[in-house]
Amino acid sequence: MKVLFTFGGLPHYYNAILNKLNNEGNIEVHVAVPQSNHNTLGKGVYQTDEGIDFKLHYLEEYNAYYGKPFLRGFLKLMIDERPDILVIIWPYILSFIFKPHIYLFLRLMGIKIIFKEIPFQVPKFNESKEFYRSGKLVDENLQDQAKSSTFIGRLRYNVLPYIMKAYYKLVDANVDYIEDAYEIVGSYGIEKEKIFIIYNSPDTDEILKIKNEISVMPPLLQDNDYRLIHVGRLVKWKKVDLLIKAFATVKEKYPDAELIIIGKGPEEEPLKRLAGSLNLIDSIKFIGGVYDSKTLGRYISASSVYVLAGMGGLSINEAMCYDKPIICSVCDGTEKKLVRDDYNGKFFKEDSTNDLSNKIDYFFSDIERMHAMGKNSGRIISGEINVDTVIKGYLSAFGYVLKK
Repeated sequence: MKVLFTFGGLPHYYNAILNKLNNEGNIEVHVAVPQSNHNTLGKGVYQTDEGIDFKLHYLEEYNAYYGKPFLRGFLKLMIDERPDILVIIWPYILSFIFKPHIYLFLRLMGIKIIFKEIPFQVPKFNESKEFYRSGKLVDENLQDQAKSSTFIGRLRYNVLPYIMKAYYKLVDANVDYIEDAYEIVGSYGIEKEKIFIIYNSPDTDEILKIKNEISVMPPLLQDNDYRLIHVGRLVKWKKVDLLIKAFATVKEKYPDAELIIIGKGPEEEPLKRLAGSLNLIDSIKFIGGVYDSKTLGRYISASSVYVLAGMGGLSINEAMCYDKPIICSVCDGTEKKLVRDDYNGKFFKEDSTNDLSNKIDYFFSDIERMHAMGKNSGRIISGEINVDTVIKGYLSAFGYVLKK
């Protein structure tokens, strides 16, 4: 079975998933990505092609006449490789509507099509108009993507739900990482049997192996039960500024408290200035980007609580692999399956500095409870959501479309 994925780039965390699929025995994985631009990937996402086992195809990404990116040479690649299954993403799927000859050609070749959806900013069909008007469709700079003063701009988001309904109908199956997809995708008229929940996970097998390796290494930092950690790109929608402000309040009650910030991005200097203005320079460590799994694991292991103040997902999984309790709010939907209030974490009210500081205090005020809830995080990873869950979800989707 040959499966060809389209992606907007090669994020390091997904390569391991593709490698494992490729090593499933009867699956040959191919991946088509832009050779440059990467307009569909967040700025600063770490990419690498090192250690990949699958076959990689670089295509030129260009802006199609309908205003969204597509891949030049896509059809030639399909003809040359003739995959059994194509897994396509947004916005490349728009080509099926605005370049219908592409879709028809794929069908003539007998290629089954799966749409890999990221549904956390996808509204239900009957709620779409209100969603786009409400300013909820934001980019990583927290800018409203649907806001437009032009007639054409407003018309685009009135028409978009009908375009989505059309391309949902064209594919053989959908793979999604949150269970909300049953209701969201289902609202566009798609049968539940065509929706496969694969969940979201890094290579937990590899992380747990590293966890064992670093357990016998000298600690990277001195022991401190009052150490928080955040991992992620420093962009506005991660809301690290909110975390720093909440930490300033916590610091008044817990003088030994520390905050580790791992990541880089355009907000790094503003965040450092904020830390300085709050007299937290000595208590907040800006580590920068850490892409070595073992080094990252040592930082997480040396911390007590993982905090995600804004958008994100996979960093939660990784922290849970290291038995850390989680504090978060509204993320990308991953948190709904992973974080259980009063079991392995706490949810704080979105954008509330006061409530975030209260949730940090909840853990710092009872260290024994904090460690116990961290152990529960590890149990969720080992028993419920891990790399095997993702692989099984894909295999179920592949099996379904090939039988159609």
